[in-house]
Amino acid sequence: MILVTGGTGFLGSELIKQLTDKGLVVRALKREKSKIPFLIQDNPLIEWFEADINEPSTLEEAFAGITKVYHCAAFVSFNPKDKKQLFHVNIDGTSNMVNLCLENNCRLLHVSSVAALGNAKKGNKINEKDFWEYDAKAHSYGLSKYEGEMEVWRGITEGLDAVIVNPSVIIGKNAGFEGSGAIFKLIKDGFSFYTNGASGFVDVKDVAKAMILLMDAEVSAERYIISSDDYHYKDLFGKIAEGFQIKAPTNEAKPWMLGIVWRVLKFASWFTGKQPSITKDAAKSSLILSYYDNNKVVNATGIKFKPVADSIKEITQHLK
Repeated sequence: MILVTGGTGFLGSELIKQLTDKGLVVRALKREKSKIPFLIQDNPLIEWFEADINEPSTLEEAFAGITKVYHCAAFVSFNPKDKKQLFHVNIDGTSNMVNLCLENNCRLLHVSSVAALGNAKKGNKINEKDFWEYDAKAHSYGLSKYEGEMEVWRGITEGLDAVIVNPSVIIGKNAGFEGSGAIFKLIKDGFSFYTNGASGFVDVKDVAKAMILLMDAEVSAERYIISSDDYHYKDLFGKIAEGFQIKAPTNEAKPWMLGIVWRVLKFASWFTGKQPSITKDAAKSSLILSYYDNNKVVNATGIKFKPVADSIKEITQHLK
């Protein structure tokens, strides 16, 4: 039987849909107050199990009869104030999953992130051989994903059968305006700036598809970048604006401008009590040029990625 953590999340729910579409029965973890997405509501092939990955005692029963585990649960934030929770969920929670997979002889597919990869060497694209050079000053999310992935590698040295995937920015219409969907809301609301950065992007359906293919493949102790296309933010924002049939952002946000913005928003948050929409870590990340090599996963699975331009068109049509 298959166990999926983070079953009510953006990626987890898409993964469960694809698994159950194949007629497979899935046991999915959810927290007490989590809402089941419309995408997988009233699905008779899903057995919901209330548990917390940070509470091993509640997890043990969930492993009864399980042979395969997809670990999708994670906490995402670029706010330095969330460092404690990021480490608690992404590192400690992953450690718990690794230990239980070892105890129950389960195969694990762990969802890491490109944030856990190293920087490009000599202008080349980032690939799976690039390991992050430890930097205590790095943003907390990237650090938590790096350390979480290290827990999986620790498990592998102890005999764990595991595969790691490193998705780039995951997009899809079911995100709405949350998570990566916040980019679409920003442009839809008339944001007129772009940054001189770049990153990889990939459709959520392709991420789930690649995960299933890798789980079923005869590979272990390997990591795979899952990314479709690299986009400069100016081009990405322009493509999103085109989908919404509005004017594209034309003003470049210089580093000094971003420095002022995140400081002003942080100051304002002291009075409003609301988290700033742009943090120091987010501003810094938006200026980095990151390009990703997806050849390894393509060669291993034969997957053909959906062009990001097609995903953007689908998303903007859905969100209009």
